[in-house]
Amino acid sequence: MCAILFAFGCGAPNTPILGCDSSTLVAVQCGFQNPEDMVADPWGGGLVVSQMGSMDGSSPGNLLWLGLPDGHREVVFPVAHDDRRLWGARDCPPPDPVAFAPHGIDLEQRADGRWMLAAVNHGLRESVELFELIQTGKGVALEWRGCALGPENAYFNDVVLRRDGGFWVTHMMPRDGGTWAMVQSLFGRDLGFVYQWHHQLGFSKVRGSRGAFPNGLEKSADEQFLFVNLYMDNEVRKLDLSSGRVVASAAMASPDNSSWSDSGQLLVASQTAGLLGMMSCQDVPEGNCGNSYQIVALDSDDMSQRTLLDHRGGAPMGGVTVALEHDARLYLGTFAGDRIGTIAVEK
Repeated sequence: MCAILFAFGCGAPNTPILGCDSSTLVAVQCGFQNPEDMVADPWGGGLVVSQMGSMDGSSPGNLLWLGLPDGHREVVFPVAHDDRRLWGARDCPPPDPVAFAPHGIDLEQRADGRWMLAAVNHGLRESVELFELIQTGKGVALEWRGCALGPENAYFNDVVLRRDGGFWVTHMMPRDGGTWAMVQSLFGRDLGFVYQWHHQLGFSKVRGSRGAFPNGLEKSADEQFLFVNLYMDNEVRKLDLSSGRVVASAAMASPDNSSWSDSGQLLVASQTAGLLGMMSCQDVPEGNCGNSYQIVALDSDDMSQRTLLDHRGGAPMGGVTVALEHDARLYLGTFAGDRIGTIAVEK
């Protein structure tokens, strides 16, 4: 595999960014664990952050509350909880709190008015965990409400909730495929797709979603379209759910996670260092990955794009996986590092 990877431009091992100095453009807060994805709470008090362990589930992580602007931090899961299976599959038991390893997360208001948070979990199983987000006097709390265990060989990445309590989730490739599956994806083999889950029907494949290493996922406000980030196809795909037809797409280097801006544009974190850069950051012992990235704004109608930030690598932060707009700032997360970055939003 190394010979194949060097043929695609493999360079020197990644040099992590040490220290916690901000730049004139990007301010950083340190002391996090791989803040790979994040959502803003609906009451405006702060962010829920997915602190990823490892994609193979061998290292645990947690869900963290980051209060803004004071910076208060509190782990909101795993915490002591009751087995209250109100949502998800009735036969899905609670996750092992010691092994819990979150990845992509999403937040949506259910038809009954309650706020549901979903988290992909790799710890000892491949599952989507469902929580109720509750406002407290000091911030927020998460109450586990159920889950859905993935099909055999499922390997999830990101999740988007439906208002009816179901969800869509990206399946990167067969979990037991190992290095060979990764190589096939590198060469554009369509081993991944999007699953949809419904409480009566369970898991099924979404038509038109097959591609090489599906990563981030978003939906339109009317739930008629999905925006699928195909990491190794270098493409963001707009998919009509009623027909399974790809109605538009945008070419982009290794698109990771997406989020909606306040103005209705799709903000995509593009890892311009590519797969090789990503792999070189897998074992950063301390500090933060220094890989180059872009933050790109997509028009959700015609998929035209505008680059908001083009970071060529190095300090103060690299390897960015998500950009989330909150209170006139973009918050940047990473899959390999100890910091969250912020930049001012230009109006």
